[in-house]
Amino acid sequence: MSATLTSHRLAAGRPALHNTARRCPSLQPMRRSINVVRASSFELDPDNASILVAGGGGVALSVTRKLKDMGSWVWQLQRTENHRKDIEGMMAIVVKGDATNSEDVEKAFASIDGVEAVISSVGGTTADPTADSLGNITLIEAAARHGVKKFILVTSIGAGDSKQATPPQVYETLKPVLLEKEKAEARLREMGSTMDFVIIRPGGLKSEPATGKGILTEDTTVCGAITREDVATLVVKSLFSKNASGKTLSAVDPDQLFGNPKVEEFKL
Repeated sequence: MSATLTSHRLAAGRPALHNTARRCPSLQPMRRSINVVRASSFELDPDNASILVAGGGGVALSVTRKLKDMGSWVWQLQRTENHRKDIEGMMAIVVKGDATNSEDVEKAFASIDGVEAVISSVGGTTADPTADSLGNITLIEAAARHGVKKFILVTSIGAGDSKQATPPQVYETLKPVLLEKEKAEARLREMGSTMDFVIIRPGGLKSEPATGKGILTEDTTVCGAITREDVATLVVKSLFSKNASGKTLSAVDPDQLFGNPKVEEFKL
């Protein structure tokens, strides 16, 4: 970690780190995802909040940027050094570690002063989807042990009860990943009595500039595309929304839906 980041952290009175598609045709009516309703939900103030972001892709980087712009303290768990310059350029802090390694994850939490929320977009590939389940479950269980108040898990349309939203051929191709994501979703729901959570299932991800039209919906039959930037915006909004507590929501752009469906937007 750079001296600038360390001094910036200490100047604020906070300890530094110890170490440096198409909507699938269906004859079924709209189905809503299974949600867990908590007796009380946690309200987080973005200014000066301590948040751990896990994931090396575009969604995670965009989430970190947006949180820093809101005044949050942000650490980003990274398995490689590929994005260190970008992350430190946002005045966020890189935590080196592999989400599938419980020792790495434990060290990451121990090195941060009071993590209040975790956002994970950790994922693997169809050839090796281990991170989709093991990586996220390791983070979820560590978050619960360390008293994290809210966990946002980014998975995918096609996981769990949204299976019917994806065309059969697409589902079969992505099945190894989707089944592992489903395991992580299930584990997070099991921890619902311990911490608030939101599960967000984006449609097909695009690397184009944000359209600003991305929405969340409880409709488990909807399928479409959405930019990574728009997903990141919805993730951040969900983090600071009490309405989203315990919800499983699909993220799509209404102008990029497969077919011509009418989608009911979930209001944060």
